[in-house]
Amino acid sequence: MKIIVGGAGSVGRSIIGYLSRGSNDIVVVDTNQDKLNEISREFDIQPVLGSISHPDIQEKIGAETADILIAATSNDEVNLVACQVAYSLFNVPKRIARIDSSYFLNPMWNTLYNEKSLPIDLVISPDNEIAEAILRVIDIAGTKEVYPLADDKIYVISFKCNNNCQLYNFTIEDIYENFKDKKFHILQILRNGQNFYPKTDEVLKCNDEIYMLAYKKDIVSLLHDFGIEQKINENVVIFGGNAIAQDLAQKLEDNDNILSCKIITNNAKSASRLAEILDKTVVIQGEMMSDVILKDAGIDSADITVAVTEQDKDNLLVSLLAHHNHICSTVSLVNSRAYDSLIDNIGDNIIIDRSAVTISKILQDIRKTGLSNAYSLGRGFGELWEIKLKEDQPVTGKKISDLNMPERCKIAAILRNDEIILKYDDIILSEGDILILFVNPLGIKKMEQIFGY
Repeated sequence: MKIIVGGAGSVGRSIIGYLSRGSNDIVVVDTNQDKLNEISREFDIQPVLGSISHPDIQEKIGAETADILIAATSNDEVNLVACQVAYSLFNVPKRIARIDSSYFLNPMWNTLYNEKSLPIDLVISPDNEIAEAILRVIDIAGTKEVYPLADDKIYVISFKCNNNCQLYNFTIEDIYENFKDKKFHILQILRNGQNFYPKTDEVLKCNDEIYMLAYKKDIVSLLHDFGIEQKINENVVIFGGNAIAQDLAQKLEDNDNILSCKIITNNAKSASRLAEILDKTVVIQGEMMSDVILKDAGIDSADITVAVTEQDKDNLLVSLLAHHNHICSTVSLVNSRAYDSLIDNIGDNIIIDRSAVTISKILQDIRKTGLSNAYSLGRGFGELWEIKLKEDQPVTGKKISDLNMPERCKIAAILRNDEIILKYDDIILSEGDILILFVNPLGIKKMEQIFGY
């Protein structure tokens, strides 16, 4: 697949980092040669200097042969024009635009995005998506990742078994038997840096990180069963004065569970801007790692801290500092997994992977299966697909045991008439069934062939 990516900044880099894992021909266009040099040293891409919105640049890179154009620069107008040029002059089949401005994102203007007006197939707002991902782990204390599926009826969550867990040395089968009044499925276990699909005789061990699927209504109860403390996060401290911090603070201001929200940024202009925009949030300008500033922010009374600066190292160091100040829950935004060893040393630090969050929104358009929802899991070891079967889909009318799915790819659950089905080998798939699938990276192409059109 030939994919053109406009923009080699943090968002573009996140997209490129994910797409480069597959057999894609990736062309990256940016006006900054230094960024192109940096990204081409890390990934196998074709760097092109110029503006993605210029017709001569799109002609130069052969846009007429591209399958997808992703305009992900930091300028909304450039991204909109790039999609228009790609459609009008080069007939690029799929066009995706990054839009950050709240004016363009206003639901009132959704009718703009069509072939007669602005020919954009998908609008992505990475900052907004990241804020939503953070908000989900704040809302469900004790989780590291939260993925809503099937119109919010089903969640896949991840959590780490701590010392309060009473289920160590239980087999997976024993766990299912003990809690058979609830329908849930343990999809993956992350142990010592390796993930695997647990068989029923697998024994749960201390510090295992579990990925579990369940009804949304059962999540809190299941977390309690696994010994996860459900302390409500009422006092939040955010490090960083960017758009993500603003978006997250605005969402928290509307959350009835939040008593206090504070932002610390070392940028005076950002602090002034945020103070004007936000109603209830306290904005503090100063060095984020200063003991005086942290004391002013009341770090000792915070329930959770969130670090969303543009620098991974700063986010992780601030989280480490918060951990040493006895903050149990910390959240760090990262663009790279290069700091995994440091990550694992910061207590129960929650990692929000920019690449995984950004690409999740795009997966529906780049996977050839008619996905209704999709997520890239934070550690990059798989994808969650949601597919609502149509009458003409190849698997409709087939028995699941006959699908010959690749190794380590699983149907996690079937939602039929709002009922979760977990034992399904002999079930014949029907139109309207909602399938939740875990897809191993090595099995993506095969799964596209099985479930695609």
